[in-house]
Amino acid sequence: MSRFKRFLLLPALTWVTLGQTASLMMDPDVRRVGSKLACLCGRCKNTVGDCQMLGCSYAGGSRQKIVDMKRAGVADEAVVAKFVEEGGLKTLAVPPASGGYSIAWIMPFAMLAVGLYAIYVWVRRMRESQQEPAVVSARHRELAGKDLDALD
Repeated sequence: MSRFKRFLLLPALTWVTLGQTASLMMDPDVRRVGSKLACLCGRCKNTVGDCQMLGCSYAGGSRQKIVDMKRAGVADEAVVAKFVEEGGLKTLAVPPASGGYSIAWIMPFAMLAVGLYAIYVWVRRMRESQQEPAVVSARHRELAGKDLDALD
């Protein structure tokens, strides 16, 4: 192959590879809307907007769907609502703060409060047990004295 043909072949191959990876480019719309949607590929715990897996079975198609809907002029909330309509509430990256999902927001703080209260009670009991002198009966003092005399 001559040098001239190689020179012409290089830009053609570059154009083909750019065409294959152009859909993987992240624009601000996809990143913004995708950050509200969970990646449901089953292998990662990321959002669609920041899933880094190459060839992700869910994020790639979802990103393309977001791009198509944004080009059609659909608002961000409507895009998210469409994903929720099709896949349910599991498609959301953050559960809604209403209904039965409010427990997901309350429980971490409630468990933190319970844990702090348990530590407070434990520390208070430890301080009380150290402050109270041990009560020794007269009989035990007599027995201890006999043992000490026996050692002499």
